[in-house]
Amino acid sequence: MTRTEAPDDVVLVYTTAASLVEAETIGADLVERRLAACVNILPGMRSLYRWKGAVERADEVVMIVKTARRLVEPARLRFREAHSYETPAFLVIEVPGGDADYLAWLRAETA
Repeated sequence: MTRTEAPDDVVLVYTTAASLVEAETIGADLVERRLAACVNILPGMRSLYRWKGAVERADEVVMIVKTARRLVEPARLRFREAHSYETPAFLVIEVPGGDADYLAWLRAETA
C-alpha cells in the first residue's frame, strides 16, 4: 500500500467550542496553517457534564476537524493556545477508509 492509499493516515478530531465565533476563529486558523483540510462547525449543541464535582450545562458548538495523523499534535497544541476552556475536548477518531478522491484532497491540503 502506498502512502497515498494508507487508510490510517487520515483522522477526525471531535471537539467543542464555547461559541460560534470561537469555533470559526480556531477552525480558520487550523485550515490557514494547513493543520486541517476542513473544519465542520455545527452550532446549537447543549452539553451536560460533570466538572469539579458539579453537574454543569452549557451551550456549545461542535467542531469536526479533518486532518492527517501526523498533524494531530501540532493541531492540538495550536487548538489549546486559542481555546477558552481549561480542558477542552479533543478526541481523535480513526478513519479506516473513505472516498479515494476526498482522501487524496484531504492529504493534499495538509501536505
